[in-house]
Amino acid sequence: MASRVIRSTTHTRSLVTGTPVVAANWLGYPKKPTAVNQPKPPKLRKSPTPTPKKPKKEVYFPDLAEPPPFDGPPYNPTFIPAKLTFSLEQAKNHLIKADARFEQLVTSTQCQLFEQLEPIDPFRALVASVIGHNTIWTTAMPIRHRLLRLFDRSLPEEVPLTHEQELSYPFPSPSQVASVDNEILTTTGMNENQAEQVLEIAKRFEDGRLSTEKLINASDKQVEEILTGAIGKEKASIFAITTLRRPDILPVGSPGAQRGLLNWVLSSHEPESYPLYIRRGKLSKPYKDLENSEVEVPEPVEDTSAPGSTLTAKARKPRPKKPIGLLVVPTSPVRLPKGVTLDTLKDRASGEQTTGRYLLPNEMEALTASWKPYRSLGVFYMWALVGTAK
Repeated sequence: MASRVIRSTTHTRSLVTGTPVVAANWLGYPKKPTAVNQPKPPKLRKSPTPTPKKPKKEVYFPDLAEPPPFDGPPYNPTFIPAKLTFSLEQAKNHLIKADARFEQLVTSTQCQLFEQLEPIDPFRALVASVIGHNTIWTTAMPIRHRLLRLFDRSLPEEVPLTHEQELSYPFPSPSQVASVDNEILTTTGMNENQAEQVLEIAKRFEDGRLSTEKLINASDKQVEEILTGAIGKEKASIFAITTLRRPDILPVGSPGAQRGLLNWVLSSHEPESYPLYIRRGKLSKPYKDLENSEVEVPEPVEDTSAPGSTLTAKARKPRPKKPIGLLVVPTSPVRLPKGVTLDTLKDRASGEQTTGRYLLPNEMEALTASWKPYRSLGVFYMWALVGTAK
């Protein structure tokens, strides 16, 4: 009855004052919030979790060993002259006649190997070749410098920043290097195999089996025979191109040459599926600047989708993606050797090699037959290419 009086009084008051009727919580318990009257907490936008940067892998080098005393004379090397034994212009024209795509490579790429000539010490070059083989340059440079400091502690510990600065430091003589053993050489950062090859090279120069004169006067075949026993056939071929500047060397064991030639052939047959680029770092400056100017940078986007809404903040300008390089314009398909199909080459490009290599030696010989007698120059351009072969 009391509740009726309360409700009646409340109802009467509502009629007099004009205020809406609110039901009383007469039992005195706190009123539970409902889904209707409970305020929803604002949703916090989750900020993307930043991907932690991988720490740079530091290369550990042991303390340099102390080599035995050496009383020999200072090293006075005989250099390979800074000149070519062939006409570079004639070689370029020959390659262009063999495949018109070479014209784009010749005009947009600086052939530093055969154009920027300097006298070369073959002993120093061979040692550098062994240290740098299958080693990233950021690791090879400290190892080369530590080799110099192994025999001359007066040199600074800091690795030289330029090639010219490195060449200004004295290099140990073959006799000096041959006076130490593998264990001492590995303290420079070389692995066991590298140390063995460096020692073998030093001993051959020391006893006369190797010399600048012999390397200059030897035929291509003789150079291969002389060096293969010391450093292997692949490095011997690369040395004949990069140091002796022989014009007609085909390094069939070089994965870079195999991959470049495979991309070269596939792109000539199906350029849309297998585009071919000249690597950015290999372009001469005018073409590098031109290539950079052709990169399209998207404009900021303004969102006006809501009717009557004000202009939203401009979206962050996306960072333009660096281009792979300069696209090589296709011409005519390269003729495939007997027994080689396009599908076979595609499988190898996708990583499904059954041979363990991109191209077999006889296949490389057949595919580059028209490049003779300037296959070294053609191989140099293959190293400058970027394609789809994995």
